[in-house]
Amino acid sequence: MSPATMKQWVVENKENDFDGLVYKEGPVPKVGEREVLVKLHAASLNYRDLVIPKNKYPFPLSLPVVAASDGAGEVIEVGPKVTEFKKGDRVATLFNQGHQYGAIEIPATFTGLGGVIDGTLREYGVFSETGLVKAPKNLNALESSTLTCAALTSWNALYGLKPLKPGQVVLVQGTGGVSMFGLQFAKAAGATVIATTSSAAKAEKLKQLGADHIINYKTDPNWGESARKLTPEGAGVDHIIEVGGPGTLAQSFKAIKYEGVISVIGFLGGGKDKDQPTILDTLSNICTVRGVYVGSKELMKDMIRAIEANDIHPVVDDKVFTLDQARQAYDYMWAQNHFGKLTIKIN
Repeated sequence: MSPATMKQWVVENKENDFDGLVYKEGPVPKVGEREVLVKLHAASLNYRDLVIPKNKYPFPLSLPVVAASDGAGEVIEVGPKVTEFKKGDRVATLFNQGHQYGAIEIPATFTGLGGVIDGTLREYGVFSETGLVKAPKNLNALESSTLTCAALTSWNALYGLKPLKPGQVVLVQGTGGVSMFGLQFAKAAGATVIATTSSAAKAEKLKQLGADHIINYKTDPNWGESARKLTPEGAGVDHIIEVGGPGTLAQSFKAIKYEGVISVIGFLGGGKDKDQPTILDTLSNICTVRGVYVGSKELMKDMIRAIEANDIHPVVDDKVFTLDQARQAYDYMWAQNHFGKLTIKIN
């Protein structure tokens, strides 16, 4: 039996920065007929979780809300009409609970965990059976908890529009979660990977993960042209995982191949509007620039099959926080002290 109450982190408001995040007691939710009660064992943080209490998140929110979208745990109770899961199953959460197949539609954008629907920074969660997937057999709970947002976003970037083919070239920016998954997925597919970073220590880790070429964007500010020169016949990169936004997009245009895809995922890089490429740069470079908003349950299942088949293990930061230390985890990640995904052990 589950207890009556539990500990949870709730985003109470978005006016007080991380102070809007409150650790409190709450009731363990009851299971509906098509719902599943999960004892959460782990959660992981995304940049999105940090900007919600900072009032910088551009997608739907409904506060107060239990924080964080990414979690993994064990099914401890199922509703009478649940068919996909049984007690004891290891599961991970789906980011947009309503995004089941194909392209995302507007109603599904109002089903984001940790934004509109209560998320994973708590001891127990009730989720619709459509909002969970079976966790990969080869991963532990901390690793599985990293798949919901960063991994699926990366998988969607490489397979959601124009699927990556062996022998193509992928460029990943930096060493955040989305980029690390992109590197691993691309290598598993037989692609060549160019990675950008600003530090020698991070370059070493990128090498260990299989990056074929590494460019230091601090010492080589014109890294887009440098990346292009590393591609067959200097034709350019097939897929770019663009996480820097305004600060990096101009260089991504310099690197992209004709008919290549730039998947815009983040906006970390800052930059001034006057320096920005315009929509016409897509024509002069003959390429697709695409915003990626995580992905569907169907895509997540495809991704998990690939993770199991290739024994891919997420890059998880050495420092693991406990549930009561989640506020420190937010500060640690905001200071960019992490490498790969930052995880929180719950039970």
